[in-house]
Amino acid sequence: MNASEFRRRGKEMVDYVANYMEGIEGRQVYPDVEPGYLRPLIPAAAPQEPDTFEDIINDVEKIIMPGVTHWHSPYFFAYFPTASSYPAMLADMLCGAIGCIGFSWAASPACTELETVMMDWLGKMLELPKAFLNEKAGEGGGVIQGSASEATLVALLAARTKVIHRLQAASPELTQAAIMEKLVAYSSDQAHSSVERAGLIGGVKLKAIPSDGNFAMRASALQEALERDKAAGLIPFFMVATLGTTTCCSFDNLLEVGPICNKEDMWLHVDAAYAGSAFICPEFRHLLNGVEFADSFNFNPHKWLLVNFDCSAMWVKKRTDLTGAFRLDPTYLKHSHQDSGLITDYRHWQIPLGRRFRSLKMWFVFRMYGVKGLQAYIRKHVLLSHEFESLVRQDPRFEICVEVILGLVCFRLKGSNKVNEALLQRINSAKKIHLVPCHLRDKFVLRFAICSRTVESAHVQRAWEHIKELAADVLRAERE
Repeated sequence: MNASEFRRRGKEMVDYVANYMEGIEGRQVYPDVEPGYLRPLIPAAAPQEPDTFEDIINDVEKIIMPGVTHWHSPYFFAYFPTASSYPAMLADMLCGAIGCIGFSWAASPACTELETVMMDWLGKMLELPKAFLNEKAGEGGGVIQGSASEATLVALLAARTKVIHRLQAASPELTQAAIMEKLVAYSSDQAHSSVERAGLIGGVKLKAIPSDGNFAMRASALQEALERDKAAGLIPFFMVATLGTTTCCSFDNLLEVGPICNKEDMWLHVDAAYAGSAFICPEFRHLLNGVEFADSFNFNPHKWLLVNFDCSAMWVKKRTDLTGAFRLDPTYLKHSHQDSGLITDYRHWQIPLGRRFRSLKMWFVFRMYGVKGLQAYIRKHVLLSHEFESLVRQDPRFEICVEVILGLVCFRLKGSNKVNEALLQRINSAKKIHLVPCHLRDKFVLRFAICSRTVESAHVQRAWEHIKELAADVLRAERE
């Protein structure tokens, strides 16, 4: 494919994408396929001679689209949002064209420098403490990770290295193995499974702190666990506080647990993967109060801030805590400016070496929407979630299970878990809308998340009418 054909095919692809996005409401939100559907539809090996572009596009519609779950459909209410916007798509095209692997400043200066500026733009939108920003050669700074899971793991590994160095400095006879077997990390029992996975990869004990009646971690429960573990000879070193849990969008009490972490010299990592986007709105910023106690903070613009996947924003108060854990400088990666103190080499801030020019997406989106446009988008989703909550509350057969704060509504039929499992099964079998469940204590609960960029009140209303009809069928079947 030469430049001339690329121009022609590129325009065709843009048309295909635009048509897909404009017509997505007419596609069934969840596919009908069974596991293994795709293999019989394509050859067993790559073609020896080139296929035509027309054949490939035809096969996208015939083979790929029937197996796609349409996350951007206005009838997709599962999981959490995944961001999609035209400015971000255009920036991704440019990222692919430039194709740099931005592991160091020298590998492509613009890739590094735009990221440091965009992370400061975003930090200022959130009103993060200045200690987290890159500007004016401070001690902190921001970095784009691939996911919140990566950010948690990076923070845990950095905290592990930091505590090992601290303890060995005080007691040189201590081996790393002797310290490692005593290290213990903590999170709420509502934390995402990726926190537990970080503990597994990091080779440390992870303990779940029981949450309160609002599914939040509180100081008393954390303090009790710390005292018990210290008495047993363990070394508390790391804690993850969640702002906006995956199950029900509950918020750990940072203002309570933050000072305890600081007093105990434990690394505090704040995971706000979904909810963090809302903090750009002044009316939701109080949910971030207490972040000043944190050592690291992360959220995903690729969930709710219109910056397409992947773009997970992470800030640290002391960049040397990361670079001290991950820094390696083989000769082939060194460059003349690396010790100038004026630049960042992001390979020392992450697990992989290579990285894409992801800040382009942030730059395009922030400029083309503006802060006010992004705030309006968040507010629209929150209003729609409260509209759905109101509809549920008007039906005496249903109950709301936890306070609705942002764009997630947790609800269920009053009654047994079995009847709610039957309702969810009917909803997802009908494939007009898509939901996923969670467990809150011993209750099976349905989650209704406002996700699509194009979702409107009419879609929420139709979804609720559909749910009510299926609920009537479930209740009727239970009585018979």
